[in-house]
Amino acid sequence: MNTVKDTLYLKDHHPEMECVVFYIDMRTFGKGYEDLYKRSKARGVKYIRGIPGNIMEDPETKNLLVTVENTTTGKIEKHEFEMVVLSIGVVPRPETEKIQRALTLSKTPDGFLMESHYQLSPIDSPTGGVFLAGACESPKDIKSSVIQASGAAARAETLLSAGKVKVEPITSTINTDLCKSCGLCADVCPYGLITVDKKAKTPAVVVEAACKGCGTCGAACTFDAIAMKNFSDDQILAMIDAMFDVRPEEKICIFACNWCSYAGADLAGLSRMQYPPNGRVIRTMCSGRVDEKFIWHAFKKGAPIVLVSGCHFVDCHYIDANRWTQRRVEEIWNKLERKGIRPERLQLEWISAAESSRWQEAMYAVEELRKTVTRDEIEETQKILSKG
Repeated sequence: MNTVKDTLYLKDHHPEMECVVFYIDMRTFGKGYEDLYKRSKARGVKYIRGIPGNIMEDPETKNLLVTVENTTTGKIEKHEFEMVVLSIGVVPRPETEKIQRALTLSKTPDGFLMESHYQLSPIDSPTGGVFLAGACESPKDIKSSVIQASGAAARAETLLSAGKVKVEPITSTINTDLCKSCGLCADVCPYGLITVDKKAKTPAVVVEAACKGCGTCGAACTFDAIAMKNFSDDQILAMIDAMFDVRPEEKICIFACNWCSYAGADLAGLSRMQYPPNGRVIRTMCSGRVDEKFIWHAFKKGAPIVLVSGCHFVDCHYIDANRWTQRRVEEIWNKLERKGIRPERLQLEWISAAESSRWQEAMYAVEELRKTVTRDEIEETQKILSKG
């Protein structure tokens, strides 16, 4: 659309100028853009569907000879121009990476800053108190930037006028009696909200007002010194106990991230998708909350299959917390193999909130895998784990 607008500017200042636009597809999205495109064509601008494959300079006239396949007519055409302009896509500014690191923000695969949720929180960033507006979030025109900037200003004003900061009741708390000041929790916190003085051996301190409750620190702590409100170890272990109280060999233990895989499962249900009913879902705010002991406990209770599911790496609601999930699961795979237990009985899937079909496929896949696990194998696993 910027190219279309440029042709109108050129025609306004130089009506006699001949303009030709080569394109692959024309998408005139947005209010008034189709009218802009029609005005450009009415002013004499030619639009040819096809991308030039060769540009050479005429040694005599010094003009540029452009060879292009017109995909509408299916013919090879040659054009002569005094100037050729390459209309390229928008890329993030180099400073974006510095800002992203300084404010602990998420990035999309193409380098733009990522919002918390593209539908539910299109202005908020994963870091509280930081809001996105304009082309830092994605390429957009002036109108869209102004709209988003107004929304960001309103969100900031709402926060500032409240007088108090509201915190979700899912934050982490430190048991100072159990803390050994190892600093592992500080290393895994995606927001850098935990501080530990290793030299002074002082207990870890978490900025609870800014804590997002992902639970990655709680899963990483090997001394049980971190408790997650409303997602405590005892609560999750109790759910596992209840899950495998009756006919455990028929059930699949699933840990699903609240923002992506759990939402994907919900969408599959709303879409009336059919899949095996053997899965029993335990919702966690992030896959990073899945402690190693949860998985071992599920196997001890007779779980044939355990599935850990979370966001794709670039979509993590908690910046990069799911990367610790990957590392933790890989470590457990190695331990399972050393103990003589099939590693494939622990599955890891990345499923986004929009991938209901992927959830359906994953459920069929783990169900087929469950059928290969015999009662004898489950009992043997329980014996191995009971020995430690």
